[in-house]
Amino acid sequence: MTANPYLTGSFAPVTAETTAFDLPVTGRIPAHLTGRYLRNGPNPLGLDDLSAPHIWTLGEGMVHGVRIRDGRAEWYRNRWVRSASVADRLGEPRRGTPVDPRMDMAPSVNVIGLGGRTVALLEGGIPPYELTDELDTVGPSDLGATAEGYSANAHAQYDHTTGELHCLAFRYGVPAVQHIVMDRRATVVRAVTVPVPGNPYMHDFALTARHVLLFDSPLVFSAAHLATGVPFTWDHDRPARLGVMPREGGAVRWYELAPGSVGHTVNAFDAGRGIVVDVVVHPRAMDLRNVGASRPVLERWTVDPDAGTVRQLRLHDRPQDFPRVNGRFAQRPYRYAYSVATELYTLPTGPDDTRPDQGFSSALLKHDLERGTSEAHDFGRHGAVGEAVFVPAKSPAAEDDGYLMAFAHNPERGAADLVILSAQDIAAPPVARVHLPVRVPLGLHGNWIPDEGAAA
Repeated sequence: MTANPYLTGSFAPVTAETTAFDLPVTGRIPAHLTGRYLRNGPNPLGLDDLSAPHIWTLGEGMVHGVRIRDGRAEWYRNRWVRSASVADRLGEPRRGTPVDPRMDMAPSVNVIGLGGRTVALLEGGIPPYELTDELDTVGPSDLGATAEGYSANAHAQYDHTTGELHCLAFRYGVPAVQHIVMDRRATVVRAVTVPVPGNPYMHDFALTARHVLLFDSPLVFSAAHLATGVPFTWDHDRPARLGVMPREGGAVRWYELAPGSVGHTVNAFDAGRGIVVDVVVHPRAMDLRNVGASRPVLERWTVDPDAGTVRQLRLHDRPQDFPRVNGRFAQRPYRYAYSVATELYTLPTGPDDTRPDQGFSSALLKHDLERGTSEAHDFGRHGAVGEAVFVPAKSPAAEDDGYLMAFAHNPERGAADLVILSAQDIAAPPVARVHLPVRVPLGLHGNWIPDEGAAA
């Protein structure tokens, strides 16, 4: 049988946990960086059949991390999140007791820091798990937990102005979402429930200083598709909509959109009476079995509440995803965005091996939204690179004065590097490469967590 592309090449899971100290570095790590770069992603445990049914976004979560201090990379660790089932399969004691064993999974989408806690996140009502600073599992977390059974969602958004963490949480099979707000101590201070009939897959949302933006789309949860391993389907009769709600809660105003599904939010801000939101959009039916086939693109949506319309403008045609911005400019007017090019490539791995090496086009993109220009750092076709996190310079003088951190495959070593790029000159050679001892599969989301514990 043909090998599953999400179990081979750049996506292939690793089979062991590794700890390494005093990592070699090419170049120089900026001296002010003190903290941990962490990234989560699905890493199936014990899947030996390379032709087994599997999609990239499923699998037990594994967090990869690098500890940086005083210009040194002190350690690298990768650890499976010990949900009850993972602990059982590894022959280890369980870490705590799940609130609902039916919803107990190893979170695989994101990992954040808040209130001195490190938490791995999933979505759909799957509770988070708390980790130690060294990435060992503490147990199930109550982060964002509400009386209605919701909890912190994978795409939590931090507001540097207020110190709040915002989530838009959905639960599989429940026709409503909840806007959850936490303070700096990770205490829930507000939870607003919004009815959304039809169970749309609301993976991400947008936030401005005054509004919460909800993305309704034809991609919906379907219990009938559970047996396929992908419990979603594209409802061609369902319109795409943008919902606008005041931050403190209240009535949602819905605007119809062209057919499509939002993959991820870049940023959003209020502009007079209107709203501007930049998003990565899948403009045609999305198949989660082939995440690159729908060719997601960068768009700007401008909401005119007086006219009751949304103007949708294509900003860049190159397929891309995993957008990030300087977090200090989140929810406010901004100029620069960073993303990952997502054209799929397939290359033979060798003359005696017919399995493909499949991955994303290995480039990070920088968009100057003021000038309408873009630059790229190309890592080469075998240099698969993941989401880049922006980390500000010690005393930043401009919005892009800082660094981009990302895991990228180093084909010369057959292992990954933590690459640190200058955000002001993204096309230049890396400021530093931290050489990891093992390969890091293409994964999902993560963050730079400085020692003071605030989000980057």
